[in-house]
Amino acid sequence: MKRLTLLILIVNCQFSIFNYALAQSYPIQPVPFTSVNIEQGTFWGQRIKASRDVTVPLAFSKCESEGRYKNFEVAARQLKGEDTSDVKVGGYSFDDTDVYKTIEGASYLMQTFPDAKLKSYIDSVLAIVASAQESDGYLYTARTMNPKHPHDWSGEKRWVKEEDLSHELYNLGHMVEAAIAHYQSTGERTFLDIAIRYADCVCREVGPNAGQACVVPGHQIAEMALAKLYTVTGDKKYLDEAKFLLDYRGKTTIKHEYSQAHKPVVEQDEAVGHAVRAAYMYSGMADVAALTGDTAYIAAIDRIWENIVSKKLYITGGIGATNQGEAFGRNYELPNMTAYCETCAAIGNVYVNHRLFLLHGDSKYYDVLERTLYNGVISGMSMDGGRFFYPNPLESNGQHDRKAWFGCACCPSNLCRFIPSVPGYFYQTIGRNVYVNLFGGNSVTLMMNGKKIQLRQETQYPWQGDVTIYVDDNRAGDFTLRIRIPGWVRNQVVPSDLYEYADGRIPAYSVRVNGKVVGTELNKGYLCIQRRWRKGDRVEMHLEMQPRLITANEKVEADKGRVAVERGPLVYCAEWPENPFDFNGMLVSQKPRFNENQHEIEVAGTDMKATVTSLTTDAQVLKFDQWGRLETQDVNLKLIPYYAWNHRGPGRMMVWLPWKLNLVTPGEK
Repeated sequence: MKRLTLLILIVNCQFSIFNYALAQSYPIQPVPFTSVNIEQGTFWGQRIKASRDVTVPLAFSKCESEGRYKNFEVAARQLKGEDTSDVKVGGYSFDDTDVYKTIEGASYLMQTFPDAKLKSYIDSVLAIVASAQESDGYLYTARTMNPKHPHDWSGEKRWVKEEDLSHELYNLGHMVEAAIAHYQSTGERTFLDIAIRYADCVCREVGPNAGQACVVPGHQIAEMALAKLYTVTGDKKYLDEAKFLLDYRGKTTIKHEYSQAHKPVVEQDEAVGHAVRAAYMYSGMADVAALTGDTAYIAAIDRIWENIVSKKLYITGGIGATNQGEAFGRNYELPNMTAYCETCAAIGNVYVNHRLFLLHGDSKYYDVLERTLYNGVISGMSMDGGRFFYPNPLESNGQHDRKAWFGCACCPSNLCRFIPSVPGYFYQTIGRNVYVNLFGGNSVTLMMNGKKIQLRQETQYPWQGDVTIYVDDNRAGDFTLRIRIPGWVRNQVVPSDLYEYADGRIPAYSVRVNGKVVGTELNKGYLCIQRRWRKGDRVEMHLEMQPRLITANEKVEADKGRVAVERGPLVYCAEWPENPFDFNGMLVSQKPRFNENQHEIEVAGTDMKATVTSLTTDAQVLKFDQWGRLETQDVNLKLIPYYAWNHRGPGRMMVWLPWKLNLVTPGEK
């Protein structure tokens, strides 16, 4: 079957939006991606198009060439009674998830770009997946392909190595996440029913009761997936299972910080261990906290979040300081050159903050989410959608370069599913309130008490700070628009003292309704406008967007004497093509002035040229003259958005720029 040819042909067919009701939801309800249409040609429209044109087809092609589909086909042969004892099960025990994550991303895309042939292709893949499912619902090809000699990480029987490396529950988690996205996008239960059968198998076989395997995931994600399955189906056993997988952490066989199993989750107060595992677990904790109201869970996840944002968060929103275990470091341990900041961990950080917003309704979570989204996440994928970072350092001497794929493909396939899901993060509702949390050209259809509201945004955000929100229809009468005023406008880098602005400026913002200025009093970071909205009403918001200087808390050793630059939600960096000098021998002016320019970046290996807003400022390079005396040379320092680095080949890059001389007098340390 020539599956790839099915991916690049877009046809003009329409799918009806599948309206689903959440059986039980969060205090604040997310507006599903199916209700939001991102305008093509906008910042996010371009990235979603790159996912459609490049990333998803590439990921599906890798599923073919790397044998991901073959694993399901061999498992199906074994289930039919064929002899597969000669099959050597290789690769990774979680390779099945590459298929699930790619289907998830493609499902999100079909909502934005209806495509009958892509849908047909996915249906053909789902037929292969279904054929590998055992009669009781278990679906894990690393064992089923050759039950007598399964993958080396799998153990001699189900679940015995789950807390180590088998990833059986991790596979379930990604399957459920993908199946729900497919269900929401198409309204078809094909994949959902496969996932439910495996989830039911897990609920029967994994738990605290006699005859069950009392294990918890070695790699978390099943917790958040099962919580989501509960909200879609209304079946409480899935929420109960998610809570069991969390409740028993720190109480079973393996107890170590690497997988956050060193003590029960409600006793944890610091982010430790493998950052992706941690972020997925914290997301599951936030789900359980929100869906059950469990106060111990709420207190625990609040403590952990506070630890991250006050001691372990990079200026880019990245998390995970060290490549030893791809893990969080010590408090304030935030190195730049060796920063790990795995792309998957940044995506996990978005998940955590989104869920905590749905629980608490405070804009501080979206301030972190936005910072992570525009910097730590999209830096992981080239602007054309075809090359990827696994770690995302904040400094490089040329040893870092994006790759076309990885043997362990978790980051590319995670981006494949995440980028097309971004429309689902723009809006939320509670009662007669509509939250506007992200800005970008889009339109949304909301239902409030069964009555329709249609809103539309026009903006060049994140390049400009002007956002206009139009009311295109309102059948719901009075409601309140709650518009987030970002932390960067409110002079708060992050909701802690980890970073602060160092330029003394106070940005201004203003909001008008139908041309009339409204007050600027905020509630949890939101400007609340209550009225009986009518078709044609418009809200015009101006956020003053200018380059800002940022310094880190003095306890962050790596950033002493250095300054970072951001403009709006975007963190900037210096890169080698525009700056032919040694960054370490440079000093940024104490009171720099910035010029803003439109700058074209050519994406190596493609015909793509991306336009960004670059910044130019004055700096000095220090060097020794022929007599060994220190002299300075004035230079123009050009900065580009951090996410745009490494598009023209590997070389020098720096986010935290030298700003002050760290002179040490005798007797000082």
